[in-house]
Amino acid sequence: MPHPAPYTLLIQHAAQVLTLAGGPTDRPLAGPALSAWTIIERGYVACVGDKIVAVGPMDELDLSHIGPETRLVDATGCVVMPGLVECHTHLVFGGNRAHEFERKLRGESYLDILASGGGILSTVRATRAASEEELLANALHHLDGFRRYGVTTVEAKSGYGLDRDTELRLVRVARLAGRQQPVRVVPTFLGAHVVPPEFKEAGPQAYVDFILREVLSDLKGEAAFVDIFCEQGAFPLEVARYYLEQAHHMGFGLKIHAEQLHDLGGCEMAAALGAVSVDHCDYLTPAGAARIAQHTQGQTVAVLLPLVPLFLRQAQYAPGREFIEKGLPVALSTDFNPGSCPSKNLWLALSVACLKMGFTPKEAVAAATLNAAWAIGHQHDCGSLTPGKRADVLVLNVGSVAEIPYWLGENPVRDVIIGGE
Repeated sequence: MPHPAPYTLLIQHAAQVLTLAGGPTDRPLAGPALSAWTIIERGYVACVGDKIVAVGPMDELDLSHIGPETRLVDATGCVVMPGLVECHTHLVFGGNRAHEFERKLRGESYLDILASGGGILSTVRATRAASEEELLANALHHLDGFRRYGVTTVEAKSGYGLDRDTELRLVRVARLAGRQQPVRVVPTFLGAHVVPPEFKEAGPQAYVDFILREVLSDLKGEAAFVDIFCEQGAFPLEVARYYLEQAHHMGFGLKIHAEQLHDLGGCEMAAALGAVSVDHCDYLTPAGAARIAQHTQGQTVAVLLPLVPLFLRQAQYAPGREFIEKGLPVALSTDFNPGSCPSKNLWLALSVACLKMGFTPKEAVAAATLNAAWAIGHQHDCGSLTPGKRADVLVLNVGSVAEIPYWLGENPVRDVIIGGE
């Protein structure tokens, strides 16, 4: 018998190992499965190179795999879990919108500020004016912040260029940033964020025609998904449907920002087209959620963003508990961006999801790991502690899963391991 390859990394004596394994593997976790995954008390995680090779209780650890080169990490008293997957961010942008924060505090609404040329459009002006070097430096700064919070995979949307060259630059910068540091970056093209000033007269249909004609062909292989903001003041339902249908024919995966501020039917429309995720969903009804779960056979994930209504001071949060009970798979994300969520603290989003959307701690953890991986098409290589997946592992300074959302706003991360390093 050949001697087995020694472990290169062994994380041992964990109080709890949150495996996120044990549920269905052919679809995201939904309904009771969202909290039925396996927790190993007093366990270990073993890696060889950049892959997880074994997970189990300490009394089943095979000591013959430990060699002189094995790095040992003592996780006594700690929770060990998969790296967080951040499945909805606007990573690359210029400037910030602190000046608009004061306007919001005086009572102006998000749509009021957008209509006055602020909001997304003020970030567009700052982003167009920024050099590629500045945009890359900003993105690397933010990825470093995400990594400190235990985020090991980040989806990065474009959408602050709204012209051909800047939008392509934003996707290019996201990819470049992913190569220059350890956090994996998954680019999404959100050229259809709002209608840019140049198309104000021509309107939303003319702008999406321009994107389809002039931009998408250059994104093949650069971004796996296209996204569109279907909302009053952005893109109406029929324009969003037309755009997503055309992008789908071109081979892109689909996402949508929908039901953030009004119920326009965008989530159901995108789900019917096979969207991998429908995002925001604050105004999606439980009945609509049930239809999406049924029509897509549980393949489309609702990405909920609890820090957005918090930061925008809105009363309406997505009815997460009802979505779970209707069998709709849910994920959680920050929506990190300069306007409606300038926070990279996904742990805080988990706490707010428990407080305002009815999640349990186990459901919240699943929503920010395995289901978030499904929401960006990366369920095969991250989101759970499963042999064969990339060794993205966190050691937390808490003793149980229940403590994770309990410590409000704190960062529980002690160690971040990405790809076994």
